[in-house]
Amino acid sequence: MLGMLLAFALILAYVESLLPLPFGVPGMKLGLPNLAVLLVLYRFGGKEALSVNLARVVLSGFLFGNFASILYSLSGALLSFFVMSVCKKGKGFGVVGVSVAGGCAHNLAQAAVAAMVTSTGQIFYYLPPLIVCGSLTGFGLGLAARGVLARLPGNAGKEG
Repeated sequence: MLGMLLAFALILAYVESLLPLPFGVPGMKLGLPNLAVLLVLYRFGGKEALSVNLARVVLSGFLFGNFASILYSLSGALLSFFVMSVCKKGKGFGVVGVSVAGGCAHNLAQAAVAAMVTSTGQIFYYLPPLIVCGSLTGFGLGLAARGVLARLPGNAGKEG
């Protein structure tokens, strides 16, 4: 099942690589592969979700990107995963809130890495639109994950 969810994440990464976003912010993406990570986090747990997330970043970087994309994606994936895990354990967030927090954390981490790589803090001017995008896509992916989780056997009536 984890292998299938990893394959699902890679398919979503590929689809995302084909989508041109009409925004003027470099590196802005929808975060579609995070849907698979959310499903693993809620269905199987943190260790499994971290494994799928890391494998997805490395494999999609080699398949659809380059070393730089792996560096940026890895930083975002790790902070996002940590934030989502903390929010999920805190019981104050449902799957939608966890997804929104993860999307925002992902963009924050990537902006921080970009600032370090370029040695300029001006990168953080991109942060407000990135946070808005992370919130909106996190919301949409969270709704999708909540809908899928509600339909899985053994999850009837649970949001996660």
